[in-house]
Amino acid sequence: MSDALPTLLVGSYTATGGGNATGISIVPGGPVGGADGGAPTARTVAVIDDPSFLAVSGDRVYAVSETADGGVSAFRLGGSSLEHLWDAPAGGDAPCHVRVDPSGALVVTNYVSGTVTAVSLAAAESHAASVLGSDGLIGAHGSDDQVTVPASALVTEVLPDATGPVEDRQEGPHAHQSTATPDGTVLVADLGGDALHEFRITGAPSIEQVRVHHVTPGVGPRHLTWYEGDLIVAGELDGRVHRLRRDGSGSFVSVASAATFTGEVGESLLSHIEVDDAGRVYVAVRGRDLVVVLDASDGGLSLVGSASSGGVWPRHFARVPGFLLVANQMSDAIAVLPLGEDGVPGEAVAQIAVGTPACVVPVVVPV
Repeated sequence: MSDALPTLLVGSYTATGGGNATGISIVPGGPVGGADGGAPTARTVAVIDDPSFLAVSGDRVYAVSETADGGVSAFRLGGSSLEHLWDAPAGGDAPCHVRVDPSGALVVTNYVSGTVTAVSLAAAESHAASVLGSDGLIGAHGSDDQVTVPASALVTEVLPDATGPVEDRQEGPHAHQSTATPDGTVLVADLGGDALHEFRITGAPSIEQVRVHHVTPGVGPRHLTWYEGDLIVAGELDGRVHRLRRDGSGSFVSVASAATFTGEVGESLLSHIEVDDAGRVYVAVRGRDLVVVLDASDGGLSLVGSASSGGVWPRHFARVPGFLLVANQMSDAIAVLPLGEDGVPGEAVAQIAVGTPACVVPVVVPV
């Protein structure tokens, strides 16, 4: 088998978080697989502490720094390099997800502190441009010349205090991921409080709470995706995928739920989830080191099959034509899994060596 992969950006855990990477890595696009199992080589393009999640918009790359006093950094992608532009505080501890919202805000969710921050991208870019224009700064990430956006460019919302039945994981609110809704609002998954918090966010920036949608106690909602107007939720703590739909009052209610494995949940923790245009739902299961495929095309959720993630502790993955690229955190590698006609991954045809990978994002490199 011989196919080509796109260029990839990889976020990882560094020594600060007990990992083996030194920052953000880039993997050049090109052929992969074949008899020798060859794979492209990754190299570090930005030195930053614990860039565990990345978001890409055009030539801009945004990375969290999942540290106790968290931050978010912006870079410009050009060729095979990243130019550091600016930094902003994350508004909380251990930011674990970042996303560019259609409103023009960069939305950051902070796991440990249970907070959500919106950064005005217009204000951040304007401030960085004015500083660079007046001072001529060209600073690498972490240098004394780095540009920090002013406090007026961001706003932070604290999730309501809440607990759940899984005492060691749900002692308080834990904001894990945000997603835009078809209604122009934003949902934030609260793993600790078993809730989905709905906000109206603007690029001003501003955050206004709309309502709270509660899910079954013990679900531990982690990552969210959409299919045909329904919300598909990975329950990190209950080992199930849930399909929610708005009712007449605007509340999300469960219309289907499916287990991703048999037996006790134990230390089996769901992580990332995505759905393709055919309604195939992909979800990674840490602890069991699986990628599970479900069918959502008929309005419900049913198991199609499961396969090895190609490594240990699958934290995140990306779908590219013909392949699923799985960031196996504890294997120090991204497994390249070919996709069968039924959507179920096959055995890995290559392993891309990257220290403690936590996020993998395909990119189009600007010329």
